[in-house]
Amino acid sequence: MKNKGTQYGIALSALILLLTGANLLFGSVDIPAEAVWHILTGGEAEKASWSFIVWESRLPQAVTALLCGMALAASGLMLQTTFNNPLADPSILGISSGASLGVALVMLAGAGTITAGTFTLSGFISVIIGAFIGSMTVMGIILFFSTLVKNSIMLLIIGIMTGYLTSSTISLLNFFSTAEGVHSYMIWGMGNFGGVSLQQLPFFGLFTVAGLLTAVLLIKPLNALLLGTRYAENLGINIRRTRNLLLIATGLLTAMTTAFCGPVSFIGLAVPHIARLLLGTSNHNSLLPVTMLTGGATALLCHFICILPGESGIIPLNAVTPLLGAPVIIYVIVNQRKIQYFN
Repeated sequence: MKNKGTQYGIALSALILLLTGANLLFGSVDIPAEAVWHILTGGEAEKASWSFIVWESRLPQAVTALLCGMALAASGLMLQTTFNNPLADPSILGISSGASLGVALVMLAGAGTITAGTFTLSGFISVIIGAFIGSMTVMGIILFFSTLVKNSIMLLIIGIMTGYLTSSTISLLNFFSTAEGVHSYMIWGMGNFGGVSLQQLPFFGLFTVAGLLTAVLLIKPLNALLLGTRYAENLGINIRRTRNLLLIATGLLTAMTTAFCGPVSFIGLAVPHIARLLLGTSNHNSLLPVTMLTGGATALLCHFICILPGESGIIPLNAVTPLLGAPVIIYVIVNQRKIQYFN
């Protein structure tokens, strides 16, 4: 199984390189492959605009898609294992809804600004901060309830109810908002990997990689949870502390990706199942790395499909992800008796 995981890891890494290259070469402006390579290796471009497009647009979008896909896939896998539920994903605890509520408060109630006394932020930075505060607030609420509720299923239900409450609040904000505010919020809700600039990329990458490393450090507790909470406790695993660490890692990854890229659907839900079907195991020693790589490749593929129209525009991200994710989930539901996920 280890060799199988290594083989898939190498194949997925090669696929990621191929898709990254495709994302750098294609777009609304035709740039020759030689010119793209010349720009990336530090040479002068034939046109100054080509350098700007590659460095300020295509490269940050490709790296963002890779990290976002890995983050959402890892979050989905951790939640599915924690709650022993194959249909759990990063939005199940209401964290994505919390980010959406934060953005709604900025765009719909705050007219695109955040004001604290004499301090005011506006534009895209205010949207990012609103999304991050909203998602981390909901995560804090879930962590608080995790100290009161020992049953993971009950905690899952609390997360779903929290999501309903935030969605209801967003609906009310939309109802009382202006047409311009509703339009801006709708565009954000479609998802987009273009929200991270080259200057913001180190910040986004640092926190996302930190969340991914936390997930890797939790491989042993995740494998223990596959045996059930009683067996995990007998193995010396602190269930409550492990669950809280999993929630923090998931919350951080979901908060970062949703704040910068919008509520990206289906990647966190479908990708862990694709990885399980490829490997035929739920051993996280191989499953987690393959899930991360599959998530990165899937996000890059979705972004490539989005930019294929070229000069005609960019397809909304959340119009593409269900086309890849929904068939996987339907297959899982139909074949759930034949597929052993948590063993």
